[in-house]
Amino acid sequence: MSDLRHLPPELSSFVGRAEERAAVSGAVRPGQLLTLAGPGGCGKTRLAVRVCQDLAEAWPQVVWASLEDLPEGAEGGGDAVAARVAEVLDVPLPGGPDPAGALAHALRDRRLLLALDNCEHVIGGAAQVAAAIMTRCPGVALLATSRASLGVAGERVWRVPPLGLADALELFLDRAGVAGDPEATAGARRVCDRLDRLPLALELAAGWAATLSPAQIADSLADPYALLDGGARTAAFRQQTLEASMRWSHSLLDDDERVLFRRLAVFEPGFAADAVAAVAGLPAPAMLKALRGLIDKSLVVADPTGPVARYRLLGVVRAYAQARLVEAGEADAVRDRHLDRCLARLDELAPLLDTDRDAWRSAVGAEYPNLRAAVEWGLSRDDPAAGRRLAAGLSWLWHLEARGAEGLTLLRRAAERGAGERTPLQARVLTALALVADTTVPGGDGYRAAREALTLLSELDLSADDELAATEHLARSLVAIGWVGVDLDRAMADAVRSRDDARAAGGGFVADASQALVGLIHLVRDEHRAAVEHLEPAAARLLARGDRGTGSSALSWLAVSTAQLGDVARAAELAERAVATARPLHDFHRIAIATAALAELRTLQGRADDAAAVLAPIDELAAGADSPPYLPGWERSHAIVALHEGRAADAVAWSRRELRWLPEPRPELLLPESRLVLAAALREAGDREAAAELLAGLAADEDTTRARPRIRADLFEQQALLAEPGDPDAALRLHHEALRLRADHDLVLGCIGSLGALAELLARRGAAEAAGVLAGATSRARA
Repeated sequence: MSDLRHLPPELSSFVGRAEERAAVSGAVRPGQLLTLAGPGGCGKTRLAVRVCQDLAEAWPQVVWASLEDLPEGAEGGGDAVAARVAEVLDVPLPGGPDPAGALAHALRDRRLLLALDNCEHVIGGAAQVAAAIMTRCPGVALLATSRASLGVAGERVWRVPPLGLADALELFLDRAGVAGDPEATAGARRVCDRLDRLPLALELAAGWAATLSPAQIADSLADPYALLDGGARTAAFRQQTLEASMRWSHSLLDDDERVLFRRLAVFEPGFAADAVAAVAGLPAPAMLKALRGLIDKSLVVADPTGPVARYRLLGVVRAYAQARLVEAGEADAVRDRHLDRCLARLDELAPLLDTDRDAWRSAVGAEYPNLRAAVEWGLSRDDPAAGRRLAAGLSWLWHLEARGAEGLTLLRRAAERGAGERTPLQARVLTALALVADTTVPGGDGYRAAREALTLLSELDLSADDELAATEHLARSLVAIGWVGVDLDRAMADAVRSRDDARAAGGGFVADASQALVGLIHLVRDEHRAAVEHLEPAAARLLARGDRGTGSSALSWLAVSTAQLGDVARAAELAERAVATARPLHDFHRIAIATAALAELRTLQGRADDAAAVLAPIDELAAGADSPPYLPGWERSHAIVALHEGRAADAVAWSRRELRWLPEPRPELLLPESRLVLAAALREAGDREAAAELLAGLAADEDTTRARPRIRADLFEQQALLAEPGDPDAALRLHHEALRLRADHDLVLGCIGSLGALAELLARRGAAEAAGVLAGATSRARA
C-alpha cells in the first residue's frame, strides 16, 4: 500500500461523491494528466484526496503536492512548481534552465500517482511540469485540481459538479448538527437549492446553525455574500469566505473576461451564444474568446449536448457578477440590451405560432427565465413600452402551460402601466390578459378585458396592420367564450364573425379555434351532429399545426358530442387522444378538460376504477401546485365516480369543492351540470330536501333549461328519481318527458338512460311485460 503521509489531513467527515469517486478513479492512468476543474468551493481538493486514498493500493507511491501557497509569479515558468514537487518527493533538483525537464528526468523510471493541487494561480508552471512528465515519464499518473484547465496537449478535464441533493443535504445537516430533524431538513433543502449545492457555501452556511434555524438561514441567503463570511481561520485565505473564493477567481480573469463576466449577470440560468453576442457589447472574436476563458476557468458552465450549445452561471457566481455589474455602473444599459434581445428573439419565433405551435412553445419555453426577467425589468422602466410588448408576446405560452398565474400577474401590471391609453399596444396587452385568464381563472376579469380590447380596437384603423387585425379577431373570439355561459346567441354571433373574419384575412389559428368554439356552442345547445361537423375539421387543422391546447379541447368536446350521439367507445378513443395531446403541456386547464371527459366516459362504460386512475395524474398536479389551480370539470368527475361507486358523501364533498371558485359559495351558482350531480349526490346521501331545493332552483332558470335540452331532460330525470318512492305516477310522467326531450334532440346516450330508468320503475310497479321490453331495448342500445 502507498505511503499516504503527503496527503492533507481530513479534519471533517467526507460526504457523498460515490459516483464521482468511482468515475475519477477509473480515469486516472499512467502517462496521462487528468484535471479536476470547477469553481472555487465545489470540492475539487476533497474529491482528489479521496481518489488518492481509493487508489492507494493500486500505486506504489501516491504523492500530493499543494501549490496553493506559491506566489502568483510562478505562472510564467515551471521553476517554483518543479521545486515544490521535487521537495515533496525528496528528489534533488540540479540547477539549470529547465527545472521541469530535470524533474521529469529524475522521475523517468518511477511509477507513482502525483497530485498537483490548486494550480489555477500558477497555471503556466503547472502546465510546464505536467507536459514534461507526460512526455518522459510513462509510469507517472498526474491528477491536478484547478479552477481552469492546464491547457496541456493530451490533458483530460473532468468538471466537478455540485453535490447531488441527497449528498448536499447530508453535508449541511451534518455540519449544522441537526441531522434527523424533519423540520430542519425542509429548511436545509432550501439552503441547498439557493447555494447550488456547492460544498464550501454549504459549510459556511452551516456555521450559522448555532444562531439561526435552517429555514432562517435559507431566508437570509438572498445575498449569499453578506451571510457567508465566516469560514475556518485555518483555511486558505480564499476559502475563508465565499466572497474571498469568488474574488480569487475574478482576479485570474483578463480584461475582456471581466467585462463579459459581469455582463452575463443579466442572464437567468441558461443562455445561448447568440444572446451573449447581442448583450455583451464586445466584438464577436473577443466575446467568443472571453466566453471560452470563463468556461475554462469554471465560472461559466457549458452544455454542448443540445442542438445549440447553452451556458449558465451558478447562482452564487451570478450574485458576485451582479455586484460587479452594479459596481461598474453598467446594470441599466446591459439590462436594456437584454430586453431588446428578448424582444428580437420573440419576433424571430413569431412565424411558428401559425405553422408549428409546438415548436414555438418549446423554443420560447427554453428561454422563459430570461424572457420573464426581461418583462419584469421592462415594466419597471420609466417607459414600459418594451416590457409591455414582451409581456403581450408571451401570452400564448402562459395560455398553454402551467405558468398562467405568473403571466396574469405580469399582464395586469402591463395593463396598469398603459391605463387610459387608446393605443394598439394597450389593445394587444388587454387581449393577451384575456387570453391567459381564459385558462387560468374562471369568471369575468379576462372577458371584461377582451371586451375592453374590442371596444378600443373599434376606434383604430386596422386596415393597414395585419397583426392588429389578428388581435381583433382573437379578442372577438375571447368575448364569444365569455358569453357561452351567459348568452348563447351572442356567443354564436361573435364566434361566427371571428371565424369568418379570420378566414378572410388568412388567419389560420383564430379561424380554426373560432370554428371549434362554434362547435362547442352547438354542443352546449345539444345540437350534437352540428357540433361534430364543426369540431372534427377544426381539431384536425389545429393539431396539424401543433396547437395542443385548443386542439386537445376540441378533441374533448368532440368526444362529448360523439358520446351523446350514442358511440361511447369512439368517444372514449377521442378522449384518450385528447389526454395524450394535452399531457406534454403540463397545463392544469387543458389536461383537466381532457381528463374529466375521459373519466366521465370511463364511468359511463361501467369502469369506475379506470376513471379514478384517469384522474390520478391531475390529482398529483393539483396537489403539487403552489396555489389551487383552475381544473374545469375535475371536481365534477370525481363526484360522478364517487356516485357510481356508492360513495354519496364523497360525491357531495367533491361537488361542493367546486364552489371555491365562485364569488359566493352558493350551490345555485354552480354550472347546471354540476348542480345536477350535486342534487343526485344529496339524494343518494339521504338529504332529499336539499336535493329538491337545488333542482327547483334549476327549474326556475328557464333561460338555461330552454336553451339546453340535455340539462332540462336530466333535471326531469332527477326529479323523477326524487318522486319515485312517494309518487310513482309523477315519476313515470317525468321519465317519459325526459325520454321525449332526449329523443327529439338526438340525445341517444340519454335515451338509453331513460329506457333503463323506465324499465326499473315499471318492474317495481308490476308491469313485468312492459319492463322486459324496455330492458331489452336498453341492452340492445348499449351494445
